[in-house]
Amino acid sequence: MCGIAGWINWSEDISRQQSILRDMTGAIEHRGPDADGFWFSPRAVFGHRRLIVIDPKGGLQPMLHEQGDQTLALTYNGEIYNFLELKKELEGRGHSFRTQSDTEVLLHSYMEWGEECVDHLNGIFAFAIWDEKRQKLFLGRDHLGVKPLFYAQRGNSIIFGSELKVLLAHPDIQPEVDKQGLAEVFALGPMRTPGVGVFKDVKEVRAGHSITFTSNQTKVRQYWKLESKEHTDTVEETAEKIQALLKDTVNRQLIADLPLVSMLSGGLDSSGLTALAGKDYKEAGKILHTYSIDFANSAEHFQTDLLHLGLDEPWVKRVSEHVGTEHHSTVLGANDLLDNFLKPMYARDLPGLGEMETSLYLLFREMKKDATVALSGESADEVFSGYPWFHQDEFLNGTTFPWRQSRGYFSNILSEEATRSIQPEAYADRRYQEALAEVPALKGESEIGAKQRRMSYQFITRFLPFMLDRKDRMSMAVGFEVRVPFCDYRLVEYLWNVPWEVKSVDNIEKGILRRALKGYLPDDVRNRRKSAYPTAQDPVYFGGIKNWLLDIVNDSNAPVNSLVDASKIKAIAEGKTGISEGQATKLMEYLIHVNTWLKDYQIKLV
Repeated sequence: MCGIAGWINWSEDISRQQSILRDMTGAIEHRGPDADGFWFSPRAVFGHRRLIVIDPKGGLQPMLHEQGDQTLALTYNGEIYNFLELKKELEGRGHSFRTQSDTEVLLHSYMEWGEECVDHLNGIFAFAIWDEKRQKLFLGRDHLGVKPLFYAQRGNSIIFGSELKVLLAHPDIQPEVDKQGLAEVFALGPMRTPGVGVFKDVKEVRAGHSITFTSNQTKVRQYWKLESKEHTDTVEETAEKIQALLKDTVNRQLIADLPLVSMLSGGLDSSGLTALAGKDYKEAGKILHTYSIDFANSAEHFQTDLLHLGLDEPWVKRVSEHVGTEHHSTVLGANDLLDNFLKPMYARDLPGLGEMETSLYLLFREMKKDATVALSGESADEVFSGYPWFHQDEFLNGTTFPWRQSRGYFSNILSEEATRSIQPEAYADRRYQEALAEVPALKGESEIGAKQRRMSYQFITRFLPFMLDRKDRMSMAVGFEVRVPFCDYRLVEYLWNVPWEVKSVDNIEKGILRRALKGYLPDDVRNRRKSAYPTAQDPVYFGGIKNWLLDIVNDSNAPVNSLVDASKIKAIAEGKTGISEGQATKLMEYLIHVNTWLKDYQIKLV
């Protein structure tokens, strides 16, 4: 994993603007702490920060191919999981290789197939290729959007990078936010509309898309999308197909030249991946190390809710002993969370979800001490339709994004003036209708099946990107790579057409995954009901967040106060509304992030 940065200008010689490119690349040093690299030409300059995972000596970037009057330059972030097969195929087509890296395979894939190279890739990737002869920039992003890629056009320039901070380091891009950006923050945040970068005229390459830029044309291509068709496999055949896909995916994603470990929460998803990876490790005579997170006094403070049904640690121990892993548990206290509370906001360059992200950042920081790569069970709930929302009428019949139904109060705390200006409800409705219009319908599908398909599409294309952003920024903030096997596009497109009644076979969420993992996990683990990522319920943490926000509300210079109704904020912080303590904490966390973002990024509202 790495970080990329670049700048194209079709009308000026930018080869001497080295300090600007170094500032852009230096802004993401955390993504690639092992090395940096630069390439300069009159019209294109590329920067790269490297986190070494495969081929330490051969994978240096930016990587060039020079032959005759042709020069191709590549800067790339990610892993191509089928690079060995691609390399063999390309060798059969006459290509020769100097390294053992997937980077060189990607470059030769472009040489062979041009812009259609993305059609041949299986992996997580964001990359840029400059074709010197054709004066053409090509950007590509993986199927599900695991790896980030932002860009902006300013005059005759295209400026791009792995994170928003890369773009903000360029003098042509100012930290300006318009009404649309504010609507993203308050009507949808911390989720985002695909392709929208919140900052004014900053965009994101959408998942499953590529973009080709020339001096007079921009061509966007969607190379992968979900296609609806009738699912004809039996339940048994479906479970077998899922098991085969997962075994192949995990096997591919265990390739690394540096230590690889696995996250383990004790839930079905991470436990299943741990069991599959642990079996491969055992056969190779190795022991898999696993990692989990817990909170001080969690048993004392734990309260059940819709997504949290029980403590994880007893199940973590159960799975670790069954698989034979060497387990490490990171225990966090309220002060650990408060002291590092703003780290995720700086990692995302946008307001986020508070302690849920802080704890993840701290877990990755601990894991980085022992390893460079980890497997994660992220995205299983989205692609297997594992959330309670998929079978509850109030959500299936809702008129907005299901997660927003329980977070809509975020926009209700705006001042009257800000509400008139931003119009958060109208904005959210427009984005919701856009999402529904994209759903590929299945002719003849039942009414309930169509509703569940629409729900699934929302989660895969709107909610999952937020989860993947969170995973990427929190891990890469400490120079740590996290792989997500459940995001293998082959699995996602297969599951897209598996009906919900098959996914929930045996009258339990993700029942089909439980069947697929039979023989790999003990039955009590396979049949454990879903319990979401653990959250801190410590009153000390709640008190710290409450006092922090009240200090902001009472500060006449705090920028967020120009946008919110202070009396509503105080009432929520002091528990004088109908909002639960958990909901109030999430809102307060978010507003602290928003205020710090506005202030520290010197946001100008336009």
